[in-house]
Amino acid sequence: MQKDFVKKMVLAAMFLAMGILLPFLTLNNMALGQALLLMHIPVLLCGVLVGPRYALLIGLLLPVTRWFLVGMPPLMPIGLAMTFELGTYGLIIGLLYNKLPKSIPLLFVSLIGAMLAGRVAWAAAMVVIAGLTEHNFSFAAFTTGAFVAALPGIVLQLLVIPTIIIAFKAELNWRRGNA
Repeated sequence: MQKDFVKKMVLAAMFLAMGILLPFLTLNNMALGQALLLMHIPVLLCGVLVGPRYALLIGLLLPVTRWFLVGMPPLMPIGLAMTFELGTYGLIIGLLYNKLPKSIPLLFVSLIGAMLAGRVAWAAAMVVIAGLTEHNFSFAAFTTGAFVAALPGIVLQLLVIPTIIIAFKAELNWRRGNA
C-alpha cells in the first residue's frame, strides 16, 4: 500500500515537473503555447497512469505553480481559468479511463470526454472571472479559444497521449514477461 502511494506521488511530481518544463518548447510564446497546449499533456497522462485524484491535484497546481516560478501563464484571467480546465482534464480522464474497459478506442473516448469537460470548465471559469472583473468573455471567444486556436494542440494530444500510453503499457507488459 505504501509502496503504491510513493510510486504515485513520484509519478505525479514528475508530471508536475513536465508541465512546468514542456511550455519552454514554445519559448514562452503565449500564442504558440495556446495553440499547442503543452501543459495539458502531462495532466492527461497523469490521469491515465496515476489516477483521477492525483491528476486533479496536478491540474489545479500546475498553472499557479508555473506562474509563481516563471510568470507564465498570466494568473488573471488565463492562469486561474486554466486551473479549473486542467483540474477537470485530469479528473475526468482518470475517472473515465478507470471505469471503461481498457482499449484504444475507449482511451480516445476518455481523452475526448476529458477535453470537452475541461473546455466547459474553462469557459465557466472565464464567465465567472469576466463577471467579477473587467475582462470580456463571449461565446465567440469561447469557440475561438477552446476549439479554433487550440486545434493544433487538440490534434497533438490525440496523437501523443495514446502513443505514450500504448508504449508505456507495452513496456510494462514486456517487463512483466521478462521478470
